[in-house]
Amino acid sequence: MYTLPALKNIQTSLNNAGLGSSIKTTVPFNADAYYSPDSNLVPSAGDFRPEVRDLTIEIINYLYTNNAPFTVNIYPFLSLYGNDHFPFDFAFFDGNNKPLVDGNLLYTNVFDANLDTLLYALEKAGYPDMHVIIGEVGWPTDGDKNANIQNAKRFNNGLLKHCLSGNGTPKRKGIVDIYLFSLIDENAKSIAPGNFERHWGIFEFDGKPKYELDLKGFQGDEGLVAVEGVKYMEKQWCILDPDISDLHYLAGSIDYACSLSDCTALGYGSSCNGMSLEGNASYAFNMYYQVHNQKDWDCDFSGLAILTDQDPSEKGCQFPVMISHASCLVLHKRLLAFGGVYIFLVFFLL
Repeated sequence: MYTLPALKNIQTSLNNAGLGSSIKTTVPFNADAYYSPDSNLVPSAGDFRPEVRDLTIEIINYLYTNNAPFTVNIYPFLSLYGNDHFPFDFAFFDGNNKPLVDGNLLYTNVFDANLDTLLYALEKAGYPDMHVIIGEVGWPTDGDKNANIQNAKRFNNGLLKHCLSGNGTPKRKGIVDIYLFSLIDENAKSIAPGNFERHWGIFEFDGKPKYELDLKGFQGDEGLVAVEGVKYMEKQWCILDPDISDLHYLAGSIDYACSLSDCTALGYGSSCNGMSLEGNASYAFNMYYQVHNQKDWDCDFSGLAILTDQDPSEKGCQFPVMISHASCLVLHKRLLAFGGVYIFLVFFLL
């Protein structure tokens, strides 16, 4: 109801400012705006969902006449999330899974199948040559059993190589324009869809690359570079006092600490999921203590917590020390572009 008028108003303002020929308004669609009917689950059966079809085509028509692209967010990770029957390798670009056959076309990954489903839907709507860009695509590194560094590295390296190769999809050849989501984790983002929502970054919170990633799609030696000159707070952690015997307030204290920090790494399938109750409490206390800038009074929790200078991190579970609040971490505000690949930038002043 409001989207199309807003698009028109913004574009009109750009036109009036003399920028309309170089700046175009668009709006990202979720991939659930289109589908293949249950009776024919192949891309060539793609169409827009009946409940949103009319409004979607109105927006498409405006975008098309204004020479603006159709923008869609595609997340192969979500095909795996909550669906244990989804073929695991089909979410990636190097799998040996059985391909999906659609007439004379073969699909070896769900990204291509999803994008071509959209292209067929656009063709049915009368826009076969509509320019499409991927507004968001990526893979999280924590918060779910399939969200880890190994899978993220596998997916994003395969994605970049695939999209920049010029091979395109079975239906449309050429470089695929994508916005890689995202530059850095967002530890205050809503986790309503899942704990993984806070872990899409290709960099850690302190500007360290999580894994090797060649943004030019060559998978060569040109990887990500860490931010230099980062200043950290003191190397001290807030943990559960090992000598405490009365744990009456422990559950409430953990809940309080997690409600005002980020404990998503403790969730099922996450990097810190396998710890003991004591480990969970220490992780929660430390996260609260760190995000509140290591104030002494923030490591108490009804007398349950103490400070330590011994790193309590366990294998695979990192107890972080946060960046000094007096320092500034800047990861370029300008858009990073590599061929048809762009990175969603998040600008932090810490």
